[in-house]
Amino acid sequence: MIELIDECCASGARQEKACQTIGLSPRTLQRWRNGDGIREDGRRAAAQRRTPANALAQAEREHLLVVANSSEFADRTPHQIVPALADQGIYLASESTFYRVLREAKQLAHRGRAKAPVRKRPQPLKATAPNQVWTWDITYLPTAVKGIFLYLYLIIDLYSRKIVGWEVYTDQTSEQAAEVVSKAWLRENVVGKPLVLHSDNGTPMKGAVMLTMLQKLGVIPSFSRPSVSNDNPYSEAMFRTLKYCPKYPEKPFEDTLQARTWVTDFADWYNERHRHSAIQFVTPGQRHRGEDIAILTQRKALYEAAKANSPERWSGKTRNWEHLSTVYLNPTKDEGGEAEK
Repeated sequence: MIELIDECCASGARQEKACQTIGLSPRTLQRWRNGDGIREDGRRAAAQRRTPANALAQAEREHLLVVANSSEFADRTPHQIVPALADQGIYLASESTFYRVLREAKQLAHRGRAKAPVRKRPQPLKATAPNQVWTWDITYLPTAVKGIFLYLYLIIDLYSRKIVGWEVYTDQTSEQAAEVVSKAWLRENVVGKPLVLHSDNGTPMKGAVMLTMLQKLGVIPSFSRPSVSNDNPYSEAMFRTLKYCPKYPEKPFEDTLQARTWVTDFADWYNERHRHSAIQFVTPGQRHRGEDIAILTQRKALYEAAKANSPERWSGKTRNWEHLSTVYLNPTKDEGGEAEK
C-alpha cells in the first residue's frame, strides 16, 4: 500500500487524496513509514468491545442459569435469588449480572405463576361529526389558600374541539361528574344518538354513580391506560391552552364564584373567537355547527383567485384549506390519525 501511494504521489497526486482513495488515514501511513507497524486498535469504541477482565467465564454463566432455573428459584426474580443465595453462604454474581445473563439467554421473562400485567392501548375512536366522541378530565385551579384547590370538570367534543360542558367544584366526586355530563348531554340534545365518553382512570370517572348514569343515558365509557396521559391528549392539550392563554389570571382564585366567572368568559372566547390550529383555523363553535365547510370553501376560492391574478408570486400550490372530515383518538398505525396541534 505504501508503494502504491508513493507511485500516485510521484505522478502528481496529493498524499491525502491517495490515502482517501484506498481508505487509509495519513496518520496510519506516517506510522508505517516510521516503522511502528500495525498496532492494536486504540479507539475507545474498540476498547469497549473487548471482553472485560472481570467477566464471567462460560462455565460460570451456565452454572448461573442452572441455579436461576432450578425448582427453588424458577419463580423468583434476581432481586430475590441473590439474597436467598447469600443466606446459604453462596455468591454467584450481582443482581445486575443475573439480569444481564438471563437477558442474553432470552430467559428474562415474567417469573412465577401470576401473569405479567398487560396494559393494552384503549380502543381507537373516530369522530366524523359533532357529538359522536367526547373527552373529559379534571384539572386543578389554585386558590388564595396554599394547598387548597378548586377543580374544573371540562368536556370537549373530539370532532369540533368545542367545550360542551364544564363546572367548577371544591372537590372531586363521581356524583358531580355525573351531573356535569348529564347536563352537557341534555344541552347538546344527544338523546337517542350513539356517544362515547373518553377519560382517564380517576375515581370520579369510574365511580358507581358515574357509570350508572352513563348506562342510563346510553353513553359508552372509554378509559385510558393507568398513568398514561397520552391516551387522552385532547383534554391535556385543552388544559394547556386554558392555563397558558393571556387571559389566565396571574393571582389565584379567591373563591368558586370568581373561578366560574372566569371559566365562563374563557369558554365563550375559546368556542367562538379562538381559531383552532388543528381544525384549519376556524373556531370550535363554527365547526360544531357545520359552518366551517363554507368558510374553508371561501378561503380556498380566495387563494386560487389571488394566484390567478399574480401567478409570479406563487411557486407551488395554494394553502391547503381542505375540510377535515375525520378525527381519531388513539388511532392504530394503519389508521390516518390526526395529530393534535
